Amino acid sequence: MLGYRQLLHKGFWSRAPVALASKQHHSYSLKGSAFHFTTLAATATEEEKKPYYITTPIYYVNAVPHLGHLYTSVLADTIKRYQEVKGNKVVLCTGTDEHGLKIQQAAAKDGLPPQEFCDKVSVKFKELCDVSNVQYTDFIRTTEKRHKLAVAEIWKTLMDKGFIYKGSHEGWYSISDEAFYPATQVTESVDPKTGESFMVAAESGSRVEWTTEENYKFKLPLLRDKLLAWLKENPEVIYPSSRHNEVVTWLENGVSDLSVSRPRSRLDWGISVPNDPEHTIYVWLDALTNYLTVTGYPWTGDQIPTQMKQGGYPADVHIIGKDILRFHAIYWPAFLMAAELPLPKRILSHAHWTMGKQKMSKSRGNVVDPTELIQRVGLDPVRYFLMRDGGITNDGDYTDENIMTRYKKDLAGQLGNLMARSTSKTLNITETIPSVQIPQSLEEVDPRDQALHKALMELPALYEQNLDTFETGRGLSAVFEMIAEANKHFGDNAPWNLVKQPSESARLQTVLRYSYEALRTAGILLQPVMPEKSQILLNKLAVPPSERSFKHSSLGMGWKTSVPLGPDCGVLFPRL
Repeated sequence: MLGYRQLLHKGFWSRAPVALASKQHHSYSLKGSAFHFTTLAATATEEEKKPYYITTPIYYVNAVPHLGHLYTSVLADTIKRYQEVKGNKVVLCTGTDEHGLKIQQAAAKDGLPPQEFCDKVSVKFKELCDVSNVQYTDFIRTTEKRHKLAVAEIWKTLMDKGFIYKGSHEGWYSISDEAFYPATQVTESVDPKTGESFMVAAESGSRVEWTTEENYKFKLPLLRDKLLAWLKENPEVIYPSSRHNEVVTWLENGVSDLSVSRPRSRLDWGISVPNDPEHTIYVWLDALTNYLTVTGYPWTGDQIPTQMKQGGYPADVHIIGKDILRFHAIYWPAFLMAAELPLPKRILSHAHWTMGKQKMSKSRGNVVDPTELIQRVGLDPVRYFLMRDGGITNDGDYTDENIMTRYKKDLAGQLGNLMARSTSKTLNITETIPSVQIPQSLEEVDPRDQALHKALMELPALYEQNLDTFETGRGLSAVFEMIAEANKHFGDNAPWNLVKQPSESARLQTVLRYSYEALRTAGILLQPVMPEKSQILLNKLAVPPSERSFKHSSLGMGWKTSVPLGPDCGVLFPRL
């Protein structure tokens, strides 16, 4: 049986230029001729379709989870559940990054050995996933044996291909960012209290110091043109476009060799360089490799393409905060290009959370405990708020007033109110879904129903368009605009008057049916964001589990006959 690296050397992947079968698989040239993955060409056959592979960044365990961690994880889980509602198999991986100087220092400050410190903090991130109903497939820790094997393998591959060499490195180093910065990316800053002058990284604002040391370096400049070509040929690979343009600018301004190790004398908490125990592998090369580890890398045997596909590789989307864009959009693709591995299909770089328009920090006392927030407001309402108001391009702003407004106005006032009123036994005496069928053609619809009918017809495609581009806020806005129209339709038609007039029985049934169609559609589309509340809603509406997929969100795809409403479920969104 041949191993992964042996197959590489034996030409398992072709180097002849070909027309690729899908835009999802890219061709690059390292030595003048294109290399590609002929065995990975996409096909239309369902049995060969790989799982949709989503990742969060693995979270650094130098501190406990905060609102930003919760947002990223819930965003990833929402995308996972959305893909599942569409009928796709999904792999979602998350975990913790447990090596590096900051961990070494935090453990020392806590008076614990590094491994014990990591064990203590890592479990908090796992608990946050459980509390927030994030259904991950794999939770990876970089201190695991499987990950250390993967890191050693990628290092050897990069060395064998001539992209890593040993040399002297000097530059502006940030302990906080665990990164070197070129002179073009640092600026002078002055402490307003002491008047002290010092240098900081322009990108992160972290303090930097001039450092000279011997370490291993990665030949990043050799891949600059390839990276630029990849980005320009795939303008949607980084979302939003403003971040894509930012990365292009960074590359156009030039790159230098990247330091990929640290002296063991300065950093001993990490993975040793293979065959050189005096050096520790750079934390970002270590951490980024987790996206390979969870797919079973290093793959072995003669069925490598099958193993890659079964693990979901390559990633369909890496979800990250904007502060780690450079590492994911330049360094990671460069490592993969050098190792001749397929690149991620999308990188979603979202914005951050502020509080009252100010950056959250412990020193200001304006941080949000995610677990306490969920306990106070409820899980699904918190998930809804984060996905509705979280920023992809621009920062989202958290205040207690903002989240309570969403709860009272959208959830209780619109969705919960429509459910309570329309399912009331006072109006629906038989407590059944009316058997009246809704016309498919807008021209056949009663003028009193046309606005809601049109909103219901248009909503699924609008929602899909936004969720496919990760714009959960816009997708949710579309759902609640429809629900607002449904409430207006309900009020305008005054079913409390219709129920008193036997001659208006047919009209009453039509009004109720439209309300139930609106709730059914909303319940299906809200499953990725509010899985528990959606289940309660759909159960009340007697929607079978087999009819809760995305295709069933279309108008008219619901009940074909009259069926009893589900059992009483109480108030969907009770007063807080």
